[in-house]
Amino acid sequence: MPFSSQALRVPSRRTFLTRAGLTTAGAGLLLATARCSGDSDEEDVGAVEDLMREHGVLRRALLVYGESAARLRNGDTSLDLSALNRTAKLFRAFGEDYHERQLEEAYIFPAIRDAGGDAAPLADVLMAQHARGREITDYIDRVTAKGTLAGTDAAALADVFDGFIAMYENHAAREDTIVFPAWKASLSKKQLDELGGTFEDIERKTFGTDGFDAAVNKIDDIEGALGFADLDSFTAPPPPQADAR
Repeated sequence: MPFSSQALRVPSRRTFLTRAGLTTAGAGLLLATARCSGDSDEEDVGAVEDLMREHGVLRRALLVYGESAARLRNGDTSLDLSALNRTAKLFRAFGEDYHERQLEEAYIFPAIRDAGGDAAPLADVLMAQHARGREITDYIDRVTAKGTLAGTDAAALADVFDGFIAMYENHAAREDTIVFPAWKASLSKKQLDELGGTFEDIERKTFGTDGFDAAVNKIDDIEGALGFADLDSFTAPPPPQADAR
């Protein structure tokens, strides 16, 4: 499970570039240097990094679902359903209504369709998975809002968690490694920087603040409520000793 943190604060990429007097390409080098040195001044985040770190928040929600599925199957009656309900609401607001609808579906999928290549056929599948994910989020929200789960509801919810995780992990991995790079390659540096500013404007208009920071704080709280916040508790045990030959 990712560490419980106050995430790196990343204010306006445009303010950063203006202060530093840098091109977009030069900003990447300074960003890496600032992170290594612990510089707390404003940092630039490019559009693709923005999208991928948003996936990080959604993956943390999936980790919550995965751990919860295991506990449900073990008959854990102490599982905090209100925290799972908050997870579904976070996934809906930050993942589906903002990240998917306002960024990917409005800007990225149309661009990769137009560009052609290996990424283009994925757009329709990704759109269909977005729609299925919204159905699943509706179900999770509805079931966890009850406050208690019957045995059949617990088993069904665990199965739904598993299916959603398998779909979305594959979905996000293809976006990170195929779709987002293809989208970036279809744009000039100027276009990419302008879209980064557009994405930031959408984020602040939607949430009234830094939506990423707010989402990280919410998932931190959810992990704490469910007892999933200690990263060290997820360290894998050592593998068995291989037979000597």
